[in-house]
Formats: sequence, C-alpha cells, structure tokens
Amino acid sequence: MGRAEERRARQRGGRRAAPKSRRSSATAGKSGIRRLFTWKKILGTFFGLCLLGMGAFIVLYMVIDIPKGNADAKLQSNVYKYSDGSLLARAGDRNREIVGLAEVPKPVQKTFVAAENKTFYKDAGVDLKGTARGLLNTIAGKGAQGGSTITQQYVKNYYLTQEQTVSRKLKELVISLKLDREESKDYILAGYINTSYYGRGAYGIQAAAQAYYRVDAKDLTVEQGAYLAALLQAPNQYDWAIASDTGKKLVKARWNYVLDNMVDEGWLNQSDRQTMKFPVPEEPKADPSMGGQTGYLVKAANAALEKQLVAEGTAEDAKQAEAMVNQGGWTLTLNIDKKKQAALEKSVKQQLTSKLDPDKRKVDGDVQAGAASVNPKTGAVVAMYGGEDYFKHYMNNATRADYQPASTFKPVILAAALEEQAKTQDGKPITASTVYDGTSERPVVEDGRKVGFAPENEDDRNYGPISVQTAMNRSVNSVFAQMGVDVGMSEVVKVAGALGMDTKNMEAVPAQTLGSMGASPLQMAGVYATLDNHGKKVTPAILKSAEHQNRTVTMPDAVGGQAISREAADSVTSVLTGVVDDGTAQKSVAENPGRDGQQVAGKTGTSDNNKSAWFTGYTPNLVTSVGLFGEDPKTHAQVPMYKAGGEPRINGGGFPAQIWAAYTFGVMGDVTKFDLETQQGAAVEPTWTPTPSQTPTKEPTQEPTTEEPSSSPPPTSEKPSSSPPPSPSTTPPTFTPPTAPQTTPPGDGRDPLDPVRPGEDE
Repeated sequence: MGRAEERRARQRGGRRAAPKSRRSSATAGKSGIRRLFTWKKILGTFFGLCLLGMGAFIVLYMVIDIPKGNADAKLQSNVYKYSDGSLLARAGDRNREIVGLAEVPKPVQKTFVAAENKTFYKDAGVDLKGTARGLLNTIAGKGAQGGSTITQQYVKNYYLTQEQTVSRKLKELVISLKLDREESKDYILAGYINTSYYGRGAYGIQAAAQAYYRVDAKDLTVEQGAYLAALLQAPNQYDWAIASDTGKKLVKARWNYVLDNMVDEGWLNQSDRQTMKFPVPEEPKADPSMGGQTGYLVKAANAALEKQLVAEGTAEDAKQAEAMVNQGGWTLTLNIDKKKQAALEKSVKQQLTSKLDPDKRKVDGDVQAGAASVNPKTGAVVAMYGGEDYFKHYMNNATRADYQPASTFKPVILAAALEEQAKTQDGKPITASTVYDGTSERPVVEDGRKVGFAPENEDDRNYGPISVQTAMNRSVNSVFAQMGVDVGMSEVVKVAGALGMDTKNMEAVPAQTLGSMGASPLQMAGVYATLDNHGKKVTPAILKSAEHQNRTVTMPDAVGGQAISREAADSVTSVLTGVVDDGTAQKSVAENPGRDGQQVAGKTGTSDNNKSAWFTGYTPNLVTSVGLFGEDPKTHAQVPMYKAGGEPRINGGGFPAQIWAAYTFGVMGDVTKFDLETQQGAAVEPTWTPTPSQTPTKEPTQEPTTEEPSSSPPPTSEKPSSSPPPSPSTTPPTFTPPTAPQTTPPGDGRDPLDPVRPGEDE
C-alpha cells in the first residue's frame, strides 16, 4: 500500500472526524449567521431595494402631473376679532403685480440666484441631498432643514402648500423635475420672484420694490435687489423699519453674502462691489385699515400665532410660520376687550398726548407711550397701547424690550429675598420691617468687603436707617442694591426669570438692582400679574383662538404653576400697597377721585437720564403697566425726556401713573380688596419718620439733546406725601445696624462693569 493510500485509510479511520464532534454550539451558530447574511444576500437586498425605490419613483413620475397654479386662487384675507366676537380688522388682501422677467434688470435677477441657489442655471431643479434630508426629518417629526432649490421653492409657493408631509415633499420633487424639463430657467425664476412674499404685505418683486424703495422693479439697483433677495429668508425679522439690532446685523450680513456670491460667480465686478453701500429702505406705506392701534394688535396676534405654529410643529421655523399666516384664511380672536381697549386709548390721549406740543417744546416729539393690561386670573391681554398710530410709529411700544424698567424691578428683588428666605449681612431675616442704611452712594458690602458699587438715591437724598417698607415707598436705590447682594444676584435673576422676565442676557451683577436690563410693558405686566395671582405664573396672552378652515390651533395655557410661594407673592403685594398709599404714586393714584376706596398695589420707576418712566400697578382683577420712552423720531436713539409736557422731569408717578389711574378706575367695576396671606407689608410702620437730608438737587448726568435740563426738584406728584402713614402693626420693626460705614468714599460710586450711571432711578 502506497503512502497516499495509507493516508486516505487513516482519514477513513475517523481521526479527522473527531474535531467535528467537539464543535461548540456557538461556532455552529456563527456558521448559521454567516449562511444567513452573506455578502451576496446583503448586496442583493440593497440592489433590490434600490430597484424597488426607482420603480416607485418612476410610477410617481408617471402619475403626478404639473398641476395648474392655484395658490393665488386660495389666498384669502385674515379676519381679526375682539374677545366678544365683534370685528376688529380684516387684513391680508394680496398686494401683487406680476411683471415679466425682462422688466427686471439682469443683475437684479442674479441677486436672487446668488442668495438662494447658485447652481440654479446648472441643476435639474432639485437638490437630492437636501430633499432626502427633508424627507428623513419629516418622517422623524423634525421638519425639513433647507436644501430647496429655487425651482422647488417656486413649486411649493405656486403649485402646492406649505404643509410639512412626506407626500407633499415627494410631489414637490417630481413636479420640480418635470417643470425643469418642460420650462426654461427664466420662466421658473420669473415665477419665483413674482410669487414670493417679501413682508409689508408685498407679494412679488414689483410690489416689494414699491413697498421698500418706492420704485418699479425695472428701476431697482443691484444693491436694492440684493436687499430684497436677502429679505426672503426672514421678511419680518429683516424688515429694516421694525428689525431689532440683531435683525439688522443679520440682514446686512446676508446682503453682503449675496453680493460676494455674485462676485464669485462672475456676475459682479469686484471693484463695483467695493463701492456699494447698504440701501436703507423707505418707511412702510400706510394701510388705512391698519391705522391707530389696529396695526399693533394685528401684528401682535400674528406673532403669537406664528410662535405657536412653530411650537406645535406645524411650521418648521419662523419663516415658514410667517408665510402660513400671511397666506390668509385665518380667523383670529384676540383677548382684547373692546371697551377696555377704547378706555386705554382715551386715557393716554387725555392724560398725555393732549398735553404734548412738539411745536412748543421739541422734546415733546420724543415721547413715546406704551401700555399693556392683563387679567391676572386668566392671563388675557385685555388692552394694549402700542403708540400714537401704527403708521406714525411702527415699533410696538407695548412689546418693545429695549428700555430700562428702572425701579419697577425693585419688587422682584424683594420677591427673591422672601422666596429664598434671605438674610442681611448681619444675619437678620429680610422682611418688610427689616432696617437698612438708606444713605445715598453708600458702598454695597458683601462678606465684609465693598463690591465696587455705590448707587445714588434720587436727587442724592440720604435717609439713614430705613425699613424695607419705607424704602420701597420712597424707592431708595441704596437699600435695594444692598438687598440684591444679600439675596445673591444669581438668585435674584433666577426669581426674575420665574416671574416672567427675559433673563437670557441679564447679568447677575449689583447694577441690575437699578433695573438696568431691558423689559417691555407687556413683560412687566406679566411679572406683576404673577404677583397678583398669588405667585402662580402668568404669561400674558393676546390670542384667544386661531382657526383656519377646518383646523383649530390650540393656544397654550396662560396660567401655569407656582412660580414663587403664595406667601412671598402676597407679601410683595402688601408692600406695594404702601407705594400707592404713602409713596411715590400717592398723588396720582391714591388721591385720584375715581379710586373710590379701591385697593391698589404698584411701583413707579424712572431710568437713568430720564430716558424711560414707568408705573406698573394692579388691583385684584387687573394689572396694567404703562411706560414712557424717550426716542428720537429720526434716528430712533434713546434720548432724555426732561421738560417734556412742561415738567422738569418725567417721573413714573407723573404721566404714567396718571394714565394708569384714569384707565383702571374707569373700567374696574366693583371695588375689591386683596386676599393676602401675609403678616408683612404696608401696615408695618417704622418707629421713626425718615426725613431726607437737604442735599441740593443735582444736575442730570446727561443733558437732553434739545434743551438744558432743569435743576429744580422733580414734580410734586413724584414726591411722597407728608400725610400720616398707615396705622402701625402690633409688632414694631427691629432695628438692624448698618452693615457698612455710611461715609461715601471718593469717586463717583460706579460699578466698573456697568456703564450706566445710577442716580435718577426713582
């Protein structure tokens, strides 16, 4: 037997079979998986799915035809109603004039391509990657995220709708491919610029050219065209007349982006590009139906609806939400009470605007008024005053948040102290009867050291030892600056946010105790409404309901959970009754003939250099915040209001409190009392009567732009009354020694981190 035969015999003898019998079950399982998932099967499945998808797409391509353009036929006006269902306004009539592409200068045409779709002249009408991403996001419930070509945007605007569904996106893809094959690029571009919405009610480039530059589309410059092209990304946010500082920066950046893209594509000469300047648009034209307060109310309602459409996922972003609202067909019912709205407008006219005479005093033309009135039990915005007239001043003074709320922030500091059960530097609990050092320009102390902040009291008055209650009544800056540090400024900011203030950009520094952040009357009305509602969070809501055909948008609940404890909120309310009965609002509010025994809480405020003046006050059933703002009508810069209305200085206890009282007492109905769970507040009387020192009144730190400020004392309406204080409580306040020497160190007492000069905060 040869060697080969012997080897085969040994193999047949079973020596190679032994390992087979010892194989583990895991090895066998792996072999089974390998047999199930082979490369051939994986590739086969992949290509099978690809073929299936291609087949499905071919079927869709064959089934879906380019529909007749019907978007214009479906566009309707929006209807706006008061809370009782009566008509407020009807707005949204289409403002469009179709123009041929030949009527638009070629360089202007290219601005839109440079802004939205640089490959427009080369692509097949779709962006496959962007569309695929949009489909996946829609399936995942995240909405689309860009990637649309000009062709796709035109198809969405003219042939389809703005809804975010998979079927709509697939239709958009197929129609865009077919349209690109059947029509010229010029036809598509003309359709795009004629159907897009540019803001100001302008649909199409011709209407936009007139709305923003008072010219026909054929006369637009490249610079102007680049602005209109940039505007399409966010028409409302980028409208120069109403844009915030951030919005203006963004639209300028996009304008530069458009022109730079044109240079890159060879559509614009670099040397010409260097000489171009941003073309500031004209002010919007008047729409008679939006005059007076109507325009402010309609815009505020639209903004609320747009915000909710994004929040509930109906719109993917603010731009799409705005497009959906402006498409029309909505019936919006506002929370605005028709009678209260008329009463607020009448009050502002009688108490303020009728007393302003810009021909006699130039500064009178700088005074802007804003107000918001809220039901604290429901959160409904029942009245709003945005300005003298929507067409004379497009910025809504009730919702603008660029002016300092000044001393109307002091109740927030006290609320934080009570909520956090804070103590003074000497370890004494902070209550309405706690005594502080009210010396003007007294250095603020933390842990035995000065923090570099020494605010000046109004007119540099020194009060010496003074209770928190009296300090609130007299609005003593030095007391609340120290209290803010005692509580901890981070805690103060936290409570401010809980009450409803926007704290994103609020630094936790002592200078904030003077109310040096920005806030709107609507926002401050919400803060005080939360206090009025015993600490339950109130978010002012202007929109009651919104319906579109068979669909209703569910509005969020305006009243939420407990923001701060009831005891803390009620204690602050009790203290604020003292501001009215024995403080800076006494003459205008407490002594008003229309009060009729109504219990009122509130706080005045006057910001640095008299650029803003406030009164925010409330009864158990109504909260109203009134603000006056100094604004240059040409530059829109903040300016002082000294001598406006013939007064040496506009204080919160003057015009704002007078407007508040005339309005509130005129609509309040039955006299009511606060239901408070607290032992603190206006009933607490100090054991001494603080007397301001006879320090001469200082000149204002910055002169007004038109006239020299008066060095005389503020109007008597701002000064506390000399009438006796309320009867004392059974428990007199305990004296807390001053926490730092009362001598004023050299220097101006300014916080090096804060550029605002304190001293006129009331």
